[in-house]
Amino acid sequence: MKNRRILIAAAGIFLVSACLSVWILRRSEKQTVEIVQDGKVLDTFDLRRTADREIRVPAADGGYNLITIANGTVCISEADCPDQTCVKMGTLKSDYLPIVCLPHRLIVRFAEDTP
Repeated sequence: MKNRRILIAAAGIFLVSACLSVWILRRSEKQTVEIVQDGKVLDTFDLRRTADREIRVPAADGGYNLITIANGTVCISEADCPDQTCVKMGTLKSDYLPIVCLPHRLIVRFAEDTP
């Protein structure tokens, strides 16, 4: 009886976790992207209307992040931070999972689309 309850609880937790993961990681319908550093919006652009380009964002410590816009996607393609987590995150896909560079206090995220 006790093992059955544990098995049912574990299955319930697994199902809830799987559903939340799918919901959080689903592709965003938004096309407007913001680049934010130290809480200040540096740039906002629409992926549908922005030509392929690279944006170099300098950091206060003398470092940098290179943001690449290509084929309607955006990513941090290069950075001089030690852990390279922002580069490893790949392209921006989800409303709930922005690209973040903690050493340079930089965030690349979806914003509300403007008409």
